[in-house]
Amino acid sequence: MAEDTLIQVEGVSKKFCRGLKRSLWYGVQDLGNELRGRAHAHLDELRPEEFWALRDINFEVKRGECIGLLGRNGAGKSTLLKVLTGLIKPDAGRALTRGRVGALIELGGGFNPILSGRENIYIGGSVLGFSQAEIQKKFDEIVAFSELEDFIDMPVQNYSSGMKVRLGFSVAVNLEPDVLFLDEVLAVGDAGFRIKSYNKMSELLSRCAVVFVSHSMTVVARVCSSVALLKNGHVVYLGNDVASGIEQYLDMFDSGPMMIEFNEKAQLHNIRVGCDRGGDHEDDVPSFRYQDDLYIEMDATVDAGHSAFYVAFSIVDKDMKPVAQYASNNFEQEFRNTGESMRIRINVPQCLLTNGEYSLNIALAEPFDRDVGGNELSQTLALYKNCARFKVQGFRGTQWAPFHLPCRVEIDSHNAN
Repeated sequence: MAEDTLIQVEGVSKKFCRGLKRSLWYGVQDLGNELRGRAHAHLDELRPEEFWALRDINFEVKRGECIGLLGRNGAGKSTLLKVLTGLIKPDAGRALTRGRVGALIELGGGFNPILSGRENIYIGGSVLGFSQAEIQKKFDEIVAFSELEDFIDMPVQNYSSGMKVRLGFSVAVNLEPDVLFLDEVLAVGDAGFRIKSYNKMSELLSRCAVVFVSHSMTVVARVCSSVALLKNGHVVYLGNDVASGIEQYLDMFDSGPMMIEFNEKAQLHNIRVGCDRGGDHEDDVPSFRYQDDLYIEMDATVDAGHSAFYVAFSIVDKDMKPVAQYASNNFEQEFRNTGESMRIRINVPQCLLTNGEYSLNIALAEPFDRDVGGNELSQTLALYKNCARFKVQGFRGTQWAPFHLPCRVEIDSHNAN
């Protein structure tokens, strides 16, 4: 292992058995094989009810790097973390770590529930190899980071899930580990503590190696320098292009069918996204290049009782977060209802979305009115969610800066010093 390589995984495989009784029997057989010097018997073959949780996993993490483990539930991420931390033994291959290890891979993991938070800090530090004097030196910093000063002498069994995360993360990161393993447990903490935790991770990256498991792609893009995408126990992508890894992960999920929440007063048909260049198609999803001029086109019918309407849409990413929106009434643009079917076309110049797949939510609504109290009133005539999908490719910037705003800068040279 190279001097700056703190984690090295070579050909790691792990299999499990679905049935408890058969699993116990296989365990007895494997133990007997080990005692007879045949530890690798039946290694490459699956016995009845067995399956590969991990299969031939290879990667390494150097000091200053953070690798994100991505994959659907059951892909093998938590199993791999348990192999890396030594909680379970791989059936083949090896996982090596160098230096002190901090880990938070299970809610409340490593805590003695009947002991206080104070006592668990000393126990956790001792497990990591710190002396009592070293833990005492860091004690106040750990407690302050966890924000549990008023509860530090209370038994951990009385802590909420968020309080356990605070204490566990504080111990793991403030005792200056060389290697840090973090599972999705941070999702239990409140927003303020998560922000502080991610900032602490960024600070630690200069001196340790981090393996991070999360289903929040925003956080993965923020803290990870590389990603490993797992599917059914196999690594299907490994590389430093975090944006590409995230895109492949999100492609594993279907956006779902179109949902219609309002269409009593108006109906939309033949909704599609296109570009004058024509675009490409991948799996029946149109694909456009970054900065293409796009258009959204649809046929609409509005009930005769509504003389005018405006058009609004939002673009949503695979995480179901809105990334752009438009409403014609904000630009004093309203449309007269003819009572007949109309073709509506919305031009979107220079699409500035980053690489990925997106979907559209489109609404028609009547113009705003005001009641006697001055409150704005409006009625949604039609709302179609996830009504069209499209992909964007060709973005070469940083994943944390998706938009280039069309700004104009003016400088008065007479006031320059």
